[in-house]
Amino acid sequence: MRSTCNRLQSQQNTIAGTENSMADVALRGIRKAFGATEVLKGVDLDIADGEFVVFVGPSGCGKSTLLRVIAGLEDADTGEVAIGGQTVNALSPSDRGIAMVFQSYALYPHMSVRQNMAFGLTLAKTDRAEIDRRVSAAAETLNITDLLDRKPKALSGGQRQRVAIGRAIVREPEVFLFDEPLSNLDAALRVRMRYEFASLHARLKTTMIYVTHDQVEAMTLADRIVVLNGGVVEQVGTPMELYEHPRTRFVAAFIGSPKMNLIPAVMVEAAATGAVVRTSAGETIRIAVDTGSARSGQPVQLGVRPEHWTLSGPGDGISAPVAFVETLGHATYAYVTHPSTTETLTVQLPGDVHPAIGERLTLHVDPDRAHLFDEAGTAFLRQ
Repeated sequence: MRSTCNRLQSQQNTIAGTENSMADVALRGIRKAFGATEVLKGVDLDIADGEFVVFVGPSGCGKSTLLRVIAGLEDADTGEVAIGGQTVNALSPSDRGIAMVFQSYALYPHMSVRQNMAFGLTLAKTDRAEIDRRVSAAAETLNITDLLDRKPKALSGGQRQRVAIGRAIVREPEVFLFDEPLSNLDAALRVRMRYEFASLHARLKTTMIYVTHDQVEAMTLADRIVVLNGGVVEQVGTPMELYEHPRTRFVAAFIGSPKMNLIPAVMVEAAATGAVVRTSAGETIRIAVDTGSARSGQPVQLGVRPEHWTLSGPGDGISAPVAFVETLGHATYAYVTHPSTTETLTVQLPGDVHPAIGERLTLHVDPDRAHLFDEAGTAFLRQ
């Protein structure tokens, strides 16, 4: 259990978060199986005090299970969970210094916003004046002071989500856990709430762990992103580290919207100073990666982000006809076909460029902007 000193400090801290107790989170060898299905396969991770970390990955990758293990809602089969330097495996969720916001708002419909936010503190027999202070401070932080006397049915989806967050804030936790909190909102409101989450973290300065399958949310919110795939951590890094230097083909394809184009090819030249690959159409492309350990004739995959193709300029290229065009105003997306792959390739063009269906484009790529992956999906290091 947390020390008496920590509890007293938590009671004295303001909701604004400038003096909030913060805690690092350390995971060591976390494994979890449901029956014969192993969901987490040995996760090691360090999350710093005050950091906003996002777990991202496809459905079934283990991100929500990992969050629930941190919260104490699931027991790890093996491994250690530590919060603030203290091992918490044997502690109940209420004793871990965490607060969790779920996908569902789970508000009591017969209670006012004020009563919903105060409910946990009331059950804990917290002093009434302290409850009022925390609720008022949280409401001011979330800009819902004028909603405190309303019932949930009189609130919009975004307002209900703020109330759910407020219910967590009043506990003054050391760590906030968010399990896909925006998935029930419409697209426009999701954008607005991303801003709200970022602002909340800037004000509270508390450790936050956020789960989503939406890589756009991950890119816009996170200090660091943890990409999970099949129960293992594929890569951890800042959003731009993952975007510009993915270590695996999975991370390269998952991070970025539209996703990275992957083109099967074979190695023609391999060296520490760069590589040359050839597509099935006979086109050769030079890439600034270290392939000193590769061999000529080795199957590889060339990776190019949609915005890194150009219609003219330096760099090798491919030729491909246009199959479909999306005109979005600020940009045009041309989807082209290439004999090396059954998937269409995405090309981002300036908004005033509108190629015709069937028009053949010659697409160049700067060697410094291309990626290369081996047969196992591991990236060759870029220069």
